[in-house]
Amino acid sequence: MMAETDLPRTALVLGLARSGEAAALALVARGVRVVAADRDEELDGRRLRGAGVEVRLGADDPALLDGVDLLVKSPGVPTEAPLVAAARERAVPVWSEVELGYRLLPGNPILGVTGTNGKTTTTELLGAIFRAAGRPVEVAGNVGRPLTALALEDVDPEAWVVTELSSFQLEDVHHFHAPVAILLNVTPDHLDRHGTIERYTEAKLRVFENQGEDDTAILPRGFGPVPGAARRVEFAADDPLPAEPALRGEHNRENAAAATAAARAAGIPDEAIAEALRSFTGVPHRLEPVGELAGVRYVNDSKATNPEAAERALTAYDRVRLIAGGSRKGTPFAALARTARERGVLGAYLIGESAGELAEAFAAEGVPTTDAGDLATAVRSAGADAEPGDVVLLSPACASFDQFRDFEERGERFRALVEAL
Repeated sequence: MMAETDLPRTALVLGLARSGEAAALALVARGVRVVAADRDEELDGRRLRGAGVEVRLGADDPALLDGVDLLVKSPGVPTEAPLVAAARERAVPVWSEVELGYRLLPGNPILGVTGTNGKTTTTELLGAIFRAAGRPVEVAGNVGRPLTALALEDVDPEAWVVTELSSFQLEDVHHFHAPVAILLNVTPDHLDRHGTIERYTEAKLRVFENQGEDDTAILPRGFGPVPGAARRVEFAADDPLPAEPALRGEHNRENAAAATAAARAAGIPDEAIAEALRSFTGVPHRLEPVGELAGVRYVNDSKATNPEAAERALTAYDRVRLIAGGSRKGTPFAALARTARERGVLGAYLIGESAGELAEAFAAEGVPTTDAGDLATAVRSAGADAEPGDVVLLSPACASFDQFRDFEERGERFRALVEAL
């Protein structure tokens, strides 16, 4: 996609988690001088230094931009961050990591998946559909494998790249183009970063802005206008499908409907779609059964990092004892509490810095709560209260950063606690 002559001479990569590290390695492998910076002084930069990257930890000095032709921004770096703002003032181009990844791909078509909830499940389901059809496919993006990582691999030039896209990743795209793109849903999330639901939605809809008349935009039934000129295809949970999905819950049938529409747009036959729908059993940390003890089932839904995701989880089970809470994201909990009451949730065991706000919301709906404080206490308390037929469900409705590195660590800790019971 990008000719060597189009590459910058010097690039600054800001933020050195998985995406930033992959971007820096992809650029330095192409002969670009790369400066990589992160405010965290404790990060291990040995791999980057070994590849020839200049690593600056604990630094956000605007002098880092001296002589820089491009700033590549990791998803975790806000668009208002001081170095990003300084780059714009100096007219230094700012790209997201997925913009760079798109430009470094050798022309592979992208199937983009965005939305508030269901992205990972739908992305992985689409990967399974392509494989069932015998079609080459790569799965990347917010799902855990950075798009720029593909630039260091031998990718089949005919492979579709199914790419999970967060609002953070879409903030600074410019030429990024997905011939098929899905918007699953939009509900309030990441308002601590975007400020308003309008700005959050605007970031999501950027997945469509470079689509032309030969492309396909997959949208929830009745969704309003979106950027771009693509053919519009709508989906809903009650769509007829080639097969009923193995995944539980109406929300997963909705994900399956979106994946079916996208797969058809990419030329996948219904026979392969049906095979994948019947065999795909989900992804870790999303309604993942992790154990059963004395007739009580334990389910890990740690990936439910917003209230809407937790609401959807509650509709998949009866007799739920809910473990919820974590770090704040600026989202309200009233609707979650109302759903908990309507679904007859037996108790909510609350953890983390948002426990107080959750307790108020649940109390207003008459849902009993326990102030557990931490995950280990919540698991013990819920397990002690549970009776045969109950489901102890970790579906936090919050981010994890107050007590855990990420939602994966939180889910793995839950699994370990259940195994220890």
